[in-house]
Amino acid sequence: MSDQPTRIHAVHTVAVPVSDQDRALAFYVGTLGLETRRDIPMGGAGRWIEVAPPGAPTTIALAPATDGTPAGGLTGIRLATTDAAADRAALSARGVGVDDLLRWPGVPPMFEFRDPDGNGLVVVEADAAPPA
Repeated sequence: MSDQPTRIHAVHTVAVPVSDQDRALAFYVGTLGLETRRDIPMGGAGRWIEVAPPGAPTTIALAPATDGTPAGGLTGIRLATTDAAADRAALSARGVGVDDLLRWPGVPPMFEFRDPDGNGLVVVEADAAPPA
C-alpha cells in the first residue's frame, strides 16, 4: 500500500436516476436553466446525458433508473445560488413544488424541491455571508 494520497481533486459528475430522460432533460434545462453538456447514445435505448449550470465544473448525469437505483430519492445535491428566496419564488411560479425557505442561525438560506421523478434537490445561497 502506498503512503501517497490519491490524486482526486474534484467532483466530476453526480448521477440522478430518472424514469424518463427527455422529461428530466426538459426540467433541468428548461425549468432550472442548466445547460446540456453531453447527450450521447449508450447501450439499449438509454443515453448518457449530463447537465450543469453554465460554467460549472461539476455535471449532473440524468441516468436511467434501474431496480438497483430507482428514481425518487433525496440526491444530496446542493445547487448554489446568490439569492435563495428569489429562486424559490421563481421555481414556485413555474409550478415546481418547493419547500419553505430555511433560515437557521449561521447557515446560509436554503430550500428543497423535487424534480419530476421525485428526486430531492436543495438550493443553497452559497455566496451569502452567514447571518450575524
